[in-house]
Amino acid sequence: MPALYPLSALLMTAYLVAFFVLTAQSARAAGRPVWLFGRGDGQRLPALLFRLAFAGGLLYPLLLSAGIEPVRELAAPPVALRFAGLALAGIGALFAVYVQHYMGASWRIGSAEGQSGAIVDTGPFRLSRNPVFVGQAALFMGFVAARPDIVQFTLAAAVVLAVWLQVAIEEKVLERDLGLPYAAYRQRVRRWL
Repeated sequence: MPALYPLSALLMTAYLVAFFVLTAQSARAAGRPVWLFGRGDGQRLPALLFRLAFAGGLLYPLLLSAGIEPVRELAAPPVALRFAGLALAGIGALFAVYVQHYMGASWRIGSAEGQSGAIVDTGPFRLSRNPVFVGQAALFMGFVAARPDIVQFTLAAAVVLAVWLQVAIEEKVLERDLGLPYAAYRQRVRRWL
């Protein structure tokens, strides 16, 4: 499926560019740094997993585009399923970007006490406390559906594990920083969907 790999690389590139541009805009709007992975406790592993997964999500389709196939697919899905997977990845990326933009000055990467933004509980945050992570998981699950192999499964598993670890850390920080309003929000809105 030659066209699939460059499209996957393009999709991941577009997502990462949007992610970094929106992060810079959020930092300007907040008037302070929003990259908090180095400031909070216990975030080294999730930060590493996120970095490895997104770097792999970009580099792996570039290798495949160049004709370098380090592993074989576990199954050969029909072309329609491959493109449905790519569509899921695209929808996940667009949703994650939309939600990140929606957060505005409350956007943070990582979590550290005293650095939390205001609670965002409207729009997609009425349905999920972590919609950016839902979009990112869909992005990687779509890549698995498009090319089911051990590399794609590993990248998706890394994102899911990073999300799970990071959410546990963030919830504790938000509870300490925002108190009862966050506790009420947690009672009203599910963690995922």
